[in-house]
Amino acid sequence: MTFALLTITLLVDVTLCYVAVCAASPFGNCRKCRGMGHKLKTNRKGQLKRGKNCRRCKGRGKRVRVGRWIYNRASRIYREGTR
Repeated sequence: MTFALLTITLLVDVTLCYVAVCAASPFGNCRKCRGMGHKLKTNRKGQLKRGKNCRRCKGRGKRVRVGRWIYNRASRIYREGTR
């Protein structure tokens, strides 16, 4: 196999695996709060306490994956165009 063919095969495999992950689990953990929905803070004694809700995920701890977001947007545009 040539290098180009190997690279193309690898990229297609990675893409298909990511599509399968997006279909099976469309939501991933929020990268800012790491899926907790809030940041951990420490008080003056050094004890951990709950901070404010995460603004990125609105306190839910989950986010829509990029591939799922693209699929949702494309299907919405298609649906609105065929009405």
